[in-house]
Amino acid sequence: MAGRLKVQSSTTAGGRRDRSKDGRDEGHASAGARALTLAERVIEGPDGKPHRLLINLGESPVAWLHARKMLSARQFGAAEAIRADWERAGFNPRVTMNWESAAAPSRGRRPAPVASSPTLRQIGARDRLHGALAAAGPGLGDILWRVACACEGLAAAEQALGWPTRAGKLVLGFALDRVADYYRIG
Repeated sequence: MAGRLKVQSSTTAGGRRDRSKDGRDEGHASAGARALTLAERVIEGPDGKPHRLLINLGESPVAWLHARKMLSARQFGAAEAIRADWERAGFNPRVTMNWESAAAPSRGRRPAPVASSPTLRQIGARDRLHGALAAAGPGLGDILWRVACACEGLAAAEQALGWPTRAGKLVLGFALDRVADYYRIG
């Protein structure tokens, strides 16, 4: 991926936003319009030439596939369920410092700080996540985790796994069908 990234703000549903010279919004988006964060990215295509793409930074790769009818509603629901369990289990990377185990100031001797134990909600989510990945089967969990949980693009996941182009979409579909069975999504 090339280093150039141009970010602009836009709206959907025909809403319009203009900024005055001092940076204030002049117009308001129409009711029901959702703000988008669009970015123009320059990436190297399969032919080796740079290509310009306009992407929505707030959209997950799974939502992108579903919006283009590459995933069924059942598969999309399974992807959202496994992503929710991954987030509830606390596997997503921390962005800030964890102050829960920091020692409070005291006089004299004190015991070492105890790390916080996972909650029952986290334990349940972790068990469901491991069960869903096991239900996907060997070899399918890799692409499933990369695209649904880590929000890695399908092309990047295929490249990281050393797979041929467009193989990931098919394998992801198989994995999501199995995960939908696990979560009993009809």
